[in-house]
Amino acid sequence: MSIRLYDTSTRQVRDFVPLVPGCVSIYLCGATVQSAPHIGHIRSGLNFDIMQRWFAYRGYQVTFARNVTDIDDKVIAKERELGTPWWQIAYENERAFNDGYSALGCLPPTVEPRATGHIPEMIEMMRGLIAKGHAYAADGNVYFDVKSYPDYLALSNQKLADLRQPEGEGETGKRDQRDFAMWKSAKPGEPSWDTPWGRGRPGWHLECSAMAHKYLGAAFDIHGGGLDLIFPHHENEIAQSKAYGDDFAAFWVHNAWVTMAGEKMSKSLGNSVLVSEMVRRWRPIVLRYYLGAAHYRSMIEYSEDALREAEAGFGRIEGFVQRAVERCGTVDAAPEVPPAFAEAMDDDLGVPQALAVVHTAVRQGNSALNADDKESVVARLAEVRAMLGVLGLDPLDPQWAGTERGEDLHGVVDSLVRLVLDQRQAARQRKDFATADAIRDQLGLAGLVIEDTPSGPRWTINSQ
Repeated sequence: MSIRLYDTSTRQVRDFVPLVPGCVSIYLCGATVQSAPHIGHIRSGLNFDIMQRWFAYRGYQVTFARNVTDIDDKVIAKERELGTPWWQIAYENERAFNDGYSALGCLPPTVEPRATGHIPEMIEMMRGLIAKGHAYAADGNVYFDVKSYPDYLALSNQKLADLRQPEGEGETGKRDQRDFAMWKSAKPGEPSWDTPWGRGRPGWHLECSAMAHKYLGAAFDIHGGGLDLIFPHHENEIAQSKAYGDDFAAFWVHNAWVTMAGEKMSKSLGNSVLVSEMVRRWRPIVLRYYLGAAHYRSMIEYSEDALREAEAGFGRIEGFVQRAVERCGTVDAAPEVPPAFAEAMDDDLGVPQALAVVHTAVRQGNSALNADDKESVVARLAEVRAMLGVLGLDPLDPQWAGTERGEDLHGVVDSLVRLVLDQRQAARQRKDFATADAIRDQLGLAGLVIEDTPSGPRWTINSQ
């Protein structure tokens, strides 16, 4: 079965056929770095990390470009608010985003270009669009003439007659209020660059068209981003790039949001949950499981209860891996994932169905452990590690070494539990089984399961 993806532009799941056999090129709209990331931002990077991993597993050579918008209205507004230079704000938050991606186990992109590093490419594209009659300069601004491109709004399925184009301050000289700014004229105190039409700065949409063209060429396979980018950002990218002469993206793939109380997680709404805070309270691998377990096109409603459920779900997987390694030693991942897992992933990256296959293998592995069937334990462990590796969730991967919850909270709890278990063991040695059983029962009421093993007692969190 070939990989199939939901294409927003055709509104259907389609067979993926690469433009270049054996290769896949992906452009993802990355961070706008006016402030630090919340988990909604990182979800997009994580969803496309899983896509990147699956294409690589299927044997594709992946070229993955993820941009950084380091100059726009939001960054400049933050400069005014904080009194800090825009470039310092942008760089600090770019590092915060990369720390977040890294903490959740995302592979680095092939290239991560910044908008401010590609002004010459933007100027070149504007020259071409003006020469072809698709753009015009006015009052130091450069606008795209939306009526010059007949397929404008096909992605978002809107009608031009009903369009209300978002506008920014100083966008004067438009021939039509629905035209959008590719370049904005310089204002006092704002950063600006020289162009044939005067000093100014990018107007957001142009940067992605220019950088996608530079790094992926006139045609590439997949353009990704959040649902909120379909209009105006992606719609305007398409208009610019295709009017310029590029074929641009063959597939448009959009991930859904993380919501709180039914609203999109947003800095402006004040309902964001910063990644830097979350990784102090939860193990990063659990956060990855939580954000990656839902289908990328499904909304995730954030709640502490949902995170605890994710922690329990991943705990069942991790518990099997730990017990299997204790019994059989470290086992390498199988060379291939089970067919049912592959079928789920090929079908529009069906991670929920793929995880169901993982949990089935874990249950079979636990049954084999109880039956002391070492051969089956080894086989299930190899399968589980192969599947978890594709999802970036293998607890034995060095990526996750030392990523316990909070400020080494797991280690603190382990030390406390060990003290109690030592008391229980002392009671057993003096044949005071009533006290030993009472200690075990009290730990059970606290949510811990005690298992006596040949190497001594071990504890796990009760996931029921």
